[in-house]
Amino acid sequence: MKPIPVAERAAQIEYAIRDVVVPATELEKAGHEILKLNIGDPLAYPGLPTPTHMVKAFQESLERQENGYSHSYGLPELRRAIAADETQKGWDCGEDDVYVCHGVTEALQIIFAAVLQEGDTVLSPGPHYPPYMTYPPLFGGCTIEYRLDSENRWIPDLDDINKKMDDSVRLLVLINPNNPTGGIANKKIIDGILDIANKWPNCIVIADEIYDGLNFDGDHLSMAAAAAISGSRVPVITLNGVSKVYYAPGWRIGYMAYYDPSNRLSLVRDGVERLLRSRLCASTPAQMGYLAGLTSDRSWMDGYRAKLLSQRDYCMDRIASIDGLDAQIPGGAFYLFVKLTQPKWATEDKQFVLDLLHQEKVLMVHGSGFSPVYGKGFVRLVFLPEIDVLKEAFDRIERFLNEN
Repeated sequence: MKPIPVAERAAQIEYAIRDVVVPATELEKAGHEILKLNIGDPLAYPGLPTPTHMVKAFQESLERQENGYSHSYGLPELRRAIAADETQKGWDCGEDDVYVCHGVTEALQIIFAAVLQEGDTVLSPGPHYPPYMTYPPLFGGCTIEYRLDSENRWIPDLDDINKKMDDSVRLLVLINPNNPTGGIANKKIIDGILDIANKWPNCIVIADEIYDGLNFDGDHLSMAAAAAISGSRVPVITLNGVSKVYYAPGWRIGYMAYYDPSNRLSLVRDGVERLLRSRLCASTPAQMGYLAGLTSDRSWMDGYRAKLLSQRDYCMDRIASIDGLDAQIPGGAFYLFVKLTQPKWATEDKQFVLDLLHQEKVLMVHGSGFSPVYGKGFVRLVFLPEIDVLKEAFDRIERFLNEN
């Protein structure tokens, strides 16, 4: 019998970060140990555990049998804490401006479903987090990439954004710090994006700031705060959550916070709220764990950042010493987007990843999986592992390049 057909929308989905795990899993089944530098999950590596006080709050919530549905928009106390945290970043965020989701990925699905119609465009950085390319076609839209400058710490190219804006662009995305490059957008860039968006009355800015607490220079500027400071009327939807800065990705708690001084998003927010109610709620105990993180002392973050910074600097030193690799130093997050400088690999980044995996048992992600145009010839390396693991991985990468 013939197989039952799959919907085209599902058959076309690719997710590079997870796709490369498939051949790695086969090698593991055959008894090989893989050095994994592929996934941005802090809990996949030792040394960066979810803070104890947050775990305790999660556990105590379970013990109190807080296992029922919460409000569809999130627990009121968590929404208040998020609003207070966003307000401290420099803009007036209220409890009703915050909606809690199953991570930023669900927030994106909700936004795309509420905003996009047939023929609409999402203008997203290239390279970018894959769901920005994967999800819009599910809702009738498409994604166009704007250029990040690979020679200048991956800052957004404002001229390229300006050239690609038109009436079809409903969502203009800034990921800051960027995944996969670690690039940081400064005030000039952020103000420039707001100025461009201001020319297009149906355009909303998405500010994905899930890595904001992992800015190694400590100079993160919230897009909503920049808009408020400048008096911009451009609506901004900020995305953030517990996954990266609070080291609890498996809890799947994120949020969207709306800066909308002219109330231009009233219809969109009505649609968002309808969608949120239809999917019930995010995990109640996990929300309590995140609440503990937001309302408790955060001095523990300093040690975590220092550890990541040490590992980043080790990686940069090794890359500088290896013929065939080059990288811009990332200002944030925990990724290096490494350029393959040998001609053999300059346009064959996926083959490089697969050959390295099979020959040296080191797993990274091909850059073209983050952007077929702006990621080709690069690989993403996660510097979450301990330095001894990174050392062994770079030793193998160097050997591979010398032999191939």
